[in-house]
Amino acid sequence: MSEFDYDLFTIGAGSGGVRASRVAASHGAKVAVAEEFRVGGTCVIRGCVPKKMLVYGAHFAEDLEDAQQFGWELGECQFNWKKLRDNVLADVDRLNGLYRQTLENNAVEIINERAVLTGPHEITLSSGRTVTARHILIAVGAHPHVPQCPGHEHGITSNEAFHLDAIPKRMLIAGAGYIANEFAGIFHQFGSKVTLINRSDQLLRGYDESLRDRLLQISLMKGIEFRFNADFRGIEKNDDGSLRVSMTNHDDIDVDCVLFATGRLPNTRGLGLETAGVEVDARGAVKVDRFSKTNIDHIYAVGDVTDRVQLTPVAIREGQAFADTVFGNKPTSVSYDCIPSAVFSHPPLASVGMTEGEARDKLGTIKVYQSDFRPMKNVVAGRNERGLYKMICEGENERVVGLHMIGPDAAEIMQGAAIAVKAGLTKADFDATVAIHPTMAEELVLMK
Repeated sequence: MSEFDYDLFTIGAGSGGVRASRVAASHGAKVAVAEEFRVGGTCVIRGCVPKKMLVYGAHFAEDLEDAQQFGWELGECQFNWKKLRDNVLADVDRLNGLYRQTLENNAVEIINERAVLTGPHEITLSSGRTVTARHILIAVGAHPHVPQCPGHEHGITSNEAFHLDAIPKRMLIAGAGYIANEFAGIFHQFGSKVTLINRSDQLLRGYDESLRDRLLQISLMKGIEFRFNADFRGIEKNDDGSLRVSMTNHDDIDVDCVLFATGRLPNTRGLGLETAGVEVDARGAVKVDRFSKTNIDHIYAVGDVTDRVQLTPVAIREGQAFADTVFGNKPTSVSYDCIPSAVFSHPPLASVGMTEGEARDKLGTIKVYQSDFRPMKNVVAGRNERGLYKMICEGENERVVGLHMIGPDAAEIMQGAAIAVKAGLTKADFDATVAIHPTMAEELVLMK
């Protein structure tokens, strides 16, 4: 008989925790996972999956308008927010069931309770039951940061955005990262008057400057307003239920909804990490080594709670690597080099590798190729939005070290192109590939 109740106890059933638990169980471990909310985590329940469904819904606003230029004679169109909202939430329920089924099919015990660490190998559940585990995995994710200004309780976060009763006529979105820009595009297409405010004067820090400028230009053209260098002074509720927002460097503004999209913080508060001796950084993120191990040999952490790269596919890879390392006798670490990413804004942008600025700082002499074009569909539709593809190359052999694009389907195109960048292919390798014509993607092999 084992001296522990479980070989692995996972706290949190998000993307990383589910993958780690399932794979550990497939390696023969006795596994339990505790989840106080729903199985699937931020991505499936209140993040990228339902948000992408809203993005799809929002695209129809322009598609229906453009369809008329392609010969389709349409009657009056009306948008039913509640129908889309309920259909999206129903699919979230379906996915939650599939995630639970995956764990159960792999003999992972699901415990629907909050769990905290109360000893080196001890976990206490909200019911008061105490269990022990040889290994403990912390995979509790992160939560939205809310600025602590007077009246902040009147605002919402991305968590609540999926459950609104109606589309606000006027919406203020705080932040300039991917969540802020994605929801700005979504609610603008649904008919909201959207104003985005940010503490700095930049959008999407970390993305190539050319893409950031192009998105700002297109967003302004669509009618989204921006207020930069703006800090909250306060939010007050007006007599009619609307909100008056005051901020630095700008006039007050009356809106119907304030959405905070100002970053995410690790969910480590009240988890008992100090009891187990687990070290965290100043933001509350769990400190780990390249194998996701904390300073305590038998306690590990994966996903957003470590604040390494807050992306679902990264959490999944970390969970897989942890399980293979600890239970599969196959030491594995995750490479964080050349991770592709996308922002599902309107239009979307995608990126992999170094930006032009990063490449100049790190590599010195580089060569930049780009294609600035108007997608064929936009020409017929009479839409003036232009796409931009950019390739960053180093050295005499012109190895591609960065690829950046903004335009329709950028994320879908980038996935395949990211393989080439990760593999270290050169500009000549792209040039030697025959184009698929007529496509936007062919610009990748035609850049001059």
